[in-house]
Amino acid sequence: MLGWALTFLVVALVAAVLGFGGIAGTAVSIAKLIFFVALILFAISAVAHMVRGRS
Repeated sequence: MLGWALTFLVVALVAAVLGFGGIAGTAVSIAKLIFFVALILFAISAVAHMVRGRS
């Protein structure tokens, strides 16, 4: 999932360099959204692992 966020970030940077402001803004928004979703899923996974304990 972080790979997707990085991909959208690169697309945004390329679009910004080429002057496509609307596409760059949209790609940055999508990259932020995917990054925060990945961060939340990681936190949920870490908490679930701590609650379960060692097996």
